[in-house]
Amino acid sequence: MSQLTQTDVAVVGAGPAGLAAAIGLAAAGISTTLITGPERGNDHRTTALLDGSVKILQQFGVWQHLMPHTAPLRDMRIVDGTRRLIRAPEVTFRSGEIGLEAFGYNIENDVLRRELSAVARTMPALRLARASLAGLTSEMDAATLTLDTGEALAARLVVAADGRNSKVREICGITMKKREYPQVAVTATVRHTRPHWDISTEFHTETGPFTLVPLPGDRSSIVCVVDDKEAVRLLGLDLPALAREFERRAGSILGAFEVEDGRAAFPLVAETATDLTAPRVALMAEAAHVMPPIGAQGLNLGLRDALSIVDLVSAALPRGGDIGGADLLARYAADRTRDIDGRMKAVDLLNRSLLSDLMPVQGARGLGLYLLDRIGPLRRQVMRLGLGSRAA
Repeated sequence: MSQLTQTDVAVVGAGPAGLAAAIGLAAAGISTTLITGPERGNDHRTTALLDGSVKILQQFGVWQHLMPHTAPLRDMRIVDGTRRLIRAPEVTFRSGEIGLEAFGYNIENDVLRRELSAVARTMPALRLARASLAGLTSEMDAATLTLDTGEALAARLVVAADGRNSKVREICGITMKKREYPQVAVTATVRHTRPHWDISTEFHTETGPFTLVPLPGDRSSIVCVVDDKEAVRLLGLDLPALAREFERRAGSILGAFEVEDGRAAFPLVAETATDLTAPRVALMAEAAHVMPPIGAQGLNLGLRDALSIVDLVSAALPRGGDIGGADLLARYAADRTRDIDGRMKAVDLLNRSLLSDLMPVQGARGLGLYLLDRIGPLRRQVMRLGLGSRAA
């Protein structure tokens, strides 16, 4: 075998979470190699970066590059759009109530990846390996990664950020616990004739949420959760007909709609890895957990994974600690498991409460939203929890 290229950390996968992790490590002065994987196609979805994630991206030194391309989420409104006997009251959560300019900022995924990639290319401690992982073995002191270009790397720690079909996870023999829902998320971006005033609106329906999230200008991203039969119908509509359908579901609160190219559909699933680590390997983001697109938790959870890895490695390295050793990996798993499990359970509970026709369940959901509307301290605590464990 040819001589190994040495690196402290190898990050596998150049999606937004992998890019952020690699940038955060390199910003801390840690020798990092980012294995980009195959070229990615366009991703017309958007991501709401909540306040906790904004703080992480500020720490990594990239937020100033992203903010000009975002729209703030100053208020979040929940509307009961069901036709059930028991309906919940409308509730509006205002970021100013907890001392924030905004709960977060919405950005198009392609723009997010483009800007993070541009920053990554400028970092002296970060090397980009434009290749795909072919093999991985872990020894006592390092892991050896072979790439499809023939190059071989030796890394003290491998960070798997290579998505829900993770090659690293497969090689390590880690399985996923999977829960499938009878729903599909139809996503699209619309232009509208009325301003959104930086308000995100979520209509709760019998099949799941219908959510409008602000984008720069008079544009919003839509996540429409429906059953599979309705998803097929929506995808079969031409763009003007789909615009009218979305406008009807939104109650015309943003005026007339025009749907942009790039709609897509994603079956709702929840997946968690049976282990977050293997020898010399830490799983993060969708290699470790796949969230339904409800409550804007997916990438925000992945960014907290990235922060945990950066904090642990940057603390251990100056002390001569083993940055890929069993002790550090155990601390990472302990740090992340509670957060991941808690978010999964909360999203599952919310989704199941929308799907259930049982009167007690609907009554409990309505009462919960009523109490949030009426009790300020409770509402503020729930808002802070929703922003992530590191939020102020």
